[in-house]
Amino acid sequence: MLLAGRSVAVGVVGTPEGFAASTTGGGSATPQYPADIAELKTWLTDSTTRVIVLNKEYNFIGSEGSVTETGCRPASNKCPGDGGQDAINHADWCTNGNAGTGATSISVTYDKAGVSPIDVAPNKSIIGIGSSGVIRGKGLRIANGSKNVIIQNIRITELNPQYIWGGDAVTIAGADLVWIDHVKISLIGRQFVVLGTTASNSVSITNNEFDGSTSWSATCDNHHYWALYFTGSSDLVTLKGNYIHHTSGRSPKVGGNSLIHAVNNYWYANSGHAFDVASGGYVVAEGNVFQNVVTPLLSGSAGSVFSSPDTTTNKACSTYLGHVCQLNAFGSSGTLTGSVTSFFSNFNGKTVASAAANSGVASSVKGNAGVGKV
Repeated sequence: MLLAGRSVAVGVVGTPEGFAASTTGGGSATPQYPADIAELKTWLTDSTTRVIVLNKEYNFIGSEGSVTETGCRPASNKCPGDGGQDAINHADWCTNGNAGTGATSISVTYDKAGVSPIDVAPNKSIIGIGSSGVIRGKGLRIANGSKNVIIQNIRITELNPQYIWGGDAVTIAGADLVWIDHVKISLIGRQFVVLGTTASNSVSITNNEFDGSTSWSATCDNHHYWALYFTGSSDLVTLKGNYIHHTSGRSPKVGGNSLIHAVNNYWYANSGHAFDVASGGYVVAEGNVFQNVVTPLLSGSAGSVFSSPDTTTNKACSTYLGHVCQLNAFGSSGTLTGSVTSFFSNFNGKTVASAAANSGVASSVKGNAGVGKV
């Protein structure tokens, strides 16, 4: 549906910062408003350069039917009542040992739309109007060579949140130039954002709200464990200005030779760990605020971390990041350690996000991150 009269002032707001700075999405294409979920899916997957505007909710729940099959109750799910998270047997997860000793088989019924994301084609902008643009019950996947995609000011929610493997909100794998900005993600069965094993090159994730509040928690505390998973092959990820709250792990997990620049984010109420940096993961964390985060960095992380430990050491950032790194701040939280600089040359020639001092980050991020705040 083309509504030229309504589209004059509609478009992407601002420009991406960091590694994906050259992303343009649908550019100056005429904004279009999909009438229903079928048209939305068609426009996202076709080869036409598009600016797709969401001004209402697109509810995929029930649109592809449901499945009832054997899943499992993981050994970790010892929550009283129904407060835990059971699992779909995706990739034999329930039977290959991942569910833990003592896991039991149960019947699970889940919505099919939630486990089959929409494959977004290149050169698309998906933008919301105000806080009204919602995709319910289905995720988005930018993969297999897709590139130049902007997702801004929408909400993605309710992908089988009661089940591990119930669905991922945004999947990026084998892509390039992806900007996710001012998006709110909540009530997801698996990951909020997952960068898979194939290289995704340049990604900027900015000003989003990742809301882990849930009634189905793998850690039995109303906090979502599966949050951000960055294990692509040599990915470049700018993570800036995001509000990451009420999670209990993987916020993010980093590996696969990925380079993560985490700057001016606000982690709040994490009952487990924020960073889990596996061997091959590279992280510069600066100007962030950790409030009520039990473990900012998981003990035993084997990757390379620069935690911006002090003003003298932070001067090492200047050569390759173009600025002195900013101190992180901690309130009622554990510590973030690491002073590895040997990977700084990986920033050479890249567009690097700026960094502000941590003072004021918590209030500014809460006021700016998420849907309806562009």
